[in-house]
Amino acid sequence: MKKTLLLLPLLLAGCSFAPHYQRPSTPPATQWKPVEGWQPAAPADDRPRGDWWTAFDDATLNDLMGRAIARNNTLAQAVATYREARAATKEARASFFPTVSLDGSVTHTATGASRTIVNGSTSSTGSKSSTNYAVTLGASWEPDLFGKVANTVSNAKATEQARLADLANARLALEGELATDYLSLRASDAQIASYTATLAAYQRALQITTNQYNAGIAPHSDVYQAQSQLASAQSDLEGEKRTRTQFEDAIAVLVGENPATFTLPSIGTTWAPTVPDVPVALPSAILQRRPDIASAERQVAAANAEIGVEKAAFFPTVSLSADGGFNNNSLAGLFTSAASLWSVGAQVAETILDFGARSARVRQAREAYNAQVANYRQVTLTAFQDVQDNLVASVVLAKQETLLRQASVAADKSEQSLLNQYRAGTIAYTDVATAQATALTARRALIQAQVDRQNAAVALVQALGGGWQQADLTNGAEAQRAEDLHKAEQP
Repeated sequence: MKKTLLLLPLLLAGCSFAPHYQRPSTPPATQWKPVEGWQPAAPADDRPRGDWWTAFDDATLNDLMGRAIARNNTLAQAVATYREARAATKEARASFFPTVSLDGSVTHTATGASRTIVNGSTSSTGSKSSTNYAVTLGASWEPDLFGKVANTVSNAKATEQARLADLANARLALEGELATDYLSLRASDAQIASYTATLAAYQRALQITTNQYNAGIAPHSDVYQAQSQLASAQSDLEGEKRTRTQFEDAIAVLVGENPATFTLPSIGTTWAPTVPDVPVALPSAILQRRPDIASAERQVAAANAEIGVEKAAFFPTVSLSADGGFNNNSLAGLFTSAASLWSVGAQVAETILDFGARSARVRQAREAYNAQVANYRQVTLTAFQDVQDNLVASVVLAKQETLLRQASVAADKSEQSLLNQYRAGTIAYTDVATAQATALTARRALIQAQVDRQNAAVALVQALGGGWQQADLTNGAEAQRAEDLHKAEQP
């Protein structure tokens, strides 16, 4: 009978009241919506998944990415949050084991001298003192009879895994934001170079109209119109310089530097945008690749374990304790058998009446679980939407760039032709001004289309959960999480 009582805690230790966990179902998806003109790209086997931005073939971007990953404060915050969650898991696991304490004390007691008068005579008693030495070793343990500790650990572990996925998501967001800002800055460089060339052409046009006016061939209004167009373009150039500065400042913050001391040299007219082909995984693979989906799923698991924690409150708690030590008024005799003492105890506690508080907490836990399930499904649907939208954007923007390039070439030719006709005096300057404005707009639109294609490629990479590998598109997320875990564990 005694053996049965001793084994009872061990037999009940595996009991858990958390519902059996299954990953929530999501809407079935086996393919992407057909997009005219799109063909699956061949995976770039020479591009490592973690360094997907190297596909843009820009050494400056590669350098900035390294600096951002090492110094970005938002990423550092995500690392610290993950480490905090990992420490919380270790704390929860410690509850499986007894708590052991060691106490030592020395007590010195003294009484003062006293005087007593009896029948007219006085007697005195001297002061007394004593010293007591004690050493006590104690242990207490609350066996996990109904799975409260086990489910608490499961909750903490799932939360830790969610924070690791959040870390991967923070890194992916940082990489995407930095790439977008940098590519936009380079497009701004191209816009500034285009404006600079346009201003030179407008200056020449102003000189032509001035000469025509001085010769009595053209009215003064032609000069005014040329001056207005030149000043307007100069104002637009200043606005573009401001835009570039804003992108430069944003990049400085992302790489952890002071914008006041951070600069990126302009590349002028050497901009040659590269748009990589991004292999698109099947919809089912997105569930394994995207860190935000992984985080949402782990939060569901944590909420499921919390239900078990709250259900365990309906059952009694058992606490076991044991103390042993030595107590003596002599240090030399402290550790003798005569000075030894020990005690063993057990305590059972149960809540008899709480007016529905425990039931309410269980209902709260269940609804928190339902909320996390809904969030997981919403995150998944949003992920599918992100990929589909950016897949369409990649195809449409490629077509637009081709058409805008044709429009820009035609507008440039029209501008030059009308300017020659104006010199010959066969047309009014209004026609030239209109052609010049059309050509400038076409050039700006072409540059914007080019950077939009690059940014769409970045967005598609983010929507897919990161870069790619030729061998396996679905194992990349695990590799990235392992890399993030290794970096997060560094001191």
